[in-house]
Amino acid sequence: MSRLAWASLVVVLAAVGIGVYWNYDGFDPETIRGATVVITGCSTGIGEEMAYQYARLGAKILITARRENRLKEVVAKAMSLGAQEAHYVAGDMGKAEDCERTIQIAKEKFGRLDYLVLNHDGSNVKNLHEYFGTKSWDEDPDMDFFVDYLNINVVGYVRLASLALPLLKESKGHLIAVNALLGKVPFPKLSWGVTVKFALDGFFSSLRVELKKAGHDVSVTLPILGFIRTPAAEKIAQKTEQGREMLKMSVPVDETARAIIRGGATRAREVYIPVSLCWTLTKLRAIFPAFVDNYFIDVEL
Repeated sequence: MSRLAWASLVVVLAAVGIGVYWNYDGFDPETIRGATVVITGCSTGIGEEMAYQYARLGAKILITARRENRLKEVVAKAMSLGAQEAHYVAGDMGKAEDCERTIQIAKEKFGRLDYLVLNHDGSNVKNLHEYFGTKSWDEDPDMDFFVDYLNINVVGYVRLASLALPLLKESKGHLIAVNALLGKVPFPKLSWGVTVKFALDGFFSSLRVELKKAGHDVSVTLPILGFIRTPAAEKIAQKTEQGREMLKMSVPVDETARAIIRGGATRAREVYIPVSLCWTLTKLRAIFPAFVDNYFIDVEL
């Protein structure tokens, strides 16, 4: 065999080895069986699917959202799929009392907490599905909406995490704060959403370091989501030709939920979904920020 052939073989084997290394995370589904899990934002989309995925793995779950009728349906289906227990709390995670009630009920029902999955996203002022990507901030500087959105999606996340930390420290548990590519890369006409996601990245990344420094064995995982094929995303994407093209490259909800659950269970620092888009743009902006910013000037969602 020639030197060129040997070199080619070495390159191929190295590539295969790297691929196996990156894809092997040591996930054992049995570690989820019997685990206690709180998931927010479970009336639809990724949150709903995560409830079903945890149920199939035999977890004990408590889910939250504002729509009680939907929560009842999700709980019933979760039980049929194999959840050891399934409970719900109907509430607004922008209200301190509802956050406190959620963690207190989890403590009463389970006696411990292994996973806190923060996933909710919403507003009491505007329909996000209609507002998403429609106007730049200078066209519509709606401060009432902005304050409400920050309260629900930043303060709510921080409050729930803070309330749950004593339980997570006891169980050496897992904290998952679902984030997005918007938390790494600025998008036009989404300054309100980008603000929230950058804030989540900053707070939970800092919290991870603080917990390690204090010697607490609580993992903090940040899933970085790109375009996921949720019902809401499909509705938004149909508005433009570029959106319809993006939809073809979107990631299914069930695949996304599984990746988030695996990442949390294996104590991953970040999980990129899809890897090709989110990992690449995140790293590229860290090195060439102006290039990435200029690229997104022409993006229409």
